[in-house]
Amino acid sequence: MNATPTGALLLCRADPETVRPLAHLLREQMFLARAGEEWSVLVPEGKPWRSTGPGQEAEPVDRVLGGWAAALAVGSPWPVLALWWDADRAGYTLAAGFRRPVGYVWLADGTPAGEDEAMRTFAARLGLDPVLDVQALEELTRPDPEADARSRLRGLLAVLTHTGLTLPAGLLPGESADRLRGVAAVQRGVERVEWGGWRDAVRVELDAVESGRLGPWVRGPRARAVAAVQLAAGLPLLLWGARRRSGGWAAAGAVLLAQGALGLLYERARAGAEPF
Repeated sequence: MNATPTGALLLCRADPETVRPLAHLLREQMFLARAGEEWSVLVPEGKPWRSTGPGQEAEPVDRVLGGWAAALAVGSPWPVLALWWDADRAGYTLAAGFRRPVGYVWLADGTPAGEDEAMRTFAARLGLDPVLDVQALEELTRPDPEADARSRLRGLLAVLTHTGLTLPAGLLPGESADRLRGVAAVQRGVERVEWGGWRDAVRVELDAVESGRLGPWVRGPRARAVAAVQLAAGLPLLLWGARRRSGGWAAAGAVLLAQGALGLLYERARAGAEPF
């Protein structure tokens, strides 16, 4: 797998209609497609993990994808799984709400380089079978001279088929970002997600609120408390990401700020402009 190019996929355990509003807020051009009954897949059009000019350091693909996964999952009732790979390593990051993301890494030749506990946490957060599925996942953490990093990720996806995940044909770990983009563009029912400015962000966020199943979390004391936490967490995360030139974590901070501000504005508008 030494010649494997860099690539990435974002898998969301929600339908495209639910994923679309938050995907807009990542401010990245992506293709959005269904990946089974309960899953959607986001395929980046660009390559933000590459340096964009002289003197600018390239950001590791795992850091970019980890930031995106956290940005999509925070404040959402569904988890996000980021799959990534490059010439040296491959792995995943699972983000779910405000909980600490969990991940695992394999070297290019398939050598495990993560903590076994990560697989058990992964299984628990996705509601996998605690016996059969966990056994299959633990096999991926054991030495196997016949398995490279690409096959390890495909083994992970095979376990996730038990949750209804079915990736569109051609979207496979180990493929180049260009190949993945080309395959995604011709999928049936695919949507192109791109940043349309803050006005569109407000509109899609309100659409998500209106059509969501958050109930009492949408309005009232709980909604205000969640919005306050998002604002308090989003600003320092955005500043930290900007200082570190980490686009993924800066995006996570921006999403938190946007969700917090929009949550308060929505609450005030629905309450007839009463004080917060």
